[in-house]
Amino acid sequence: MAAVPPLCDFGWRAVDASLIGTGGQRHSLLAQAGRHGLVVAFICNHCPYVKAVIGRIVRDAHDLAALDVGFVAINANDAAAYPADSYENMQRFSRENAFPFPYLHDADQAVARAYGAVCTPDFFGFNARGELQYRGRLDGSRKQEAIADLRRDLFEAMRQIAQSGTGPREQIASVGCSIKWRDSP
Repeated sequence: MAAVPPLCDFGWRAVDASLIGTGGQRHSLLAQAGRHGLVVAFICNHCPYVKAVIGRIVRDAHDLAALDVGFVAINANDAAAYPADSYENMQRFSRENAFPFPYLHDADQAVARAYGAVCTPDFFGFNARGELQYRGRLDGSRKQEAIADLRRDLFEAMRQIAQSGTGPREQIASVGCSIKWRDSP
């Protein structure tokens, strides 16, 4: 079932955490920030919305790196109930899609709860001061194939944030599969 996160709570401060990545090492979220900002993306391996846009997520992460904006992805889904989202499958998904960013496992779902993540994909764009300036969609394709000249909402917002420190006031929420929460926190 599709879920829609709330729009941007401008100025909300990024929460740091240390999570295990698909390469077997722990990563601090805030250490992934570039000089001009950071994108924290909640994704997973099995969601049709994520699968449809993963190539564009990877493209945008590459392009944002050139603007000195960091990128990190987190999978918080309950792997016991959704084995496709297991750590081992995260490793395979990351490798198959040549992720240029850390893909982290939020096994206890504490980070997803701290961020108020709702769906996959769910994007949080922070400025250089760690203040939330974007919480919107990647682009308008949802889970369809993208047309050639489709506006890159996340990339354009983060370019604006890199240049000015502030995000666009008009933002369109992401849509995706709901986070698969464990029965008890």
